[in-house]
Amino acid sequence: MVIRALETADRDAVERFVDRVPEGDRTFFKEDVEAPGVLDAWTEPGTARAVAVEDGEVIGYVALVPLVGWSSHVGEVRVIVDPEWRGRGIGRALASRAVIAAIELDLRKMVVEVVADHEPTIAMFRSLGFDPEALLTNHVCDQSGALRDLMILAHSAEEEWSSMVVAGIADEL
Repeated sequence: MVIRALETADRDAVERFVDRVPEGDRTFFKEDVEAPGVLDAWTEPGTARAVAVEDGEVIGYVALVPLVGWSSHVGEVRVIVDPEWRGRGIGRALASRAVIAAIELDLRKMVVEVVADHEPTIAMFRSLGFDPEALLTNHVCDQSGALRDLMILAHSAEEEWSSMVVAGIADEL
């Protein structure tokens, strides 16, 4: 498996990946992936989007989307892994890629939204230094109409960069 920047040539593989993602998980893309032009926009140069690829097929996706206005120092992390490939560390590797992208984009903070009862995803982000920052009760309405809580986890990219400088890792980037 290789994790790399999303490229124009990945357009068809991304479309196949999106088709394999269950409808309920598609909400975490936060964009209407069936709308014309959305997938094309993802592959434009300069977007902080990457894919996990195995044998020419996209099996995971990560985006670091900078927010605007008074939150322009914050990036929102979006990670989705093909259901057949979950539980193999791909989400963690993609989320790690987002941490590096945040540093490259000079963002100070990252946030990620996770359905509060999805403990494996929360544990994965916590292991990368994300901490719970907010719990929004009954914030998500799932496909069955049930209301679920949404947890927002945050990570200080600024602190991460400082730690990397001290450890000498920053010089390698």
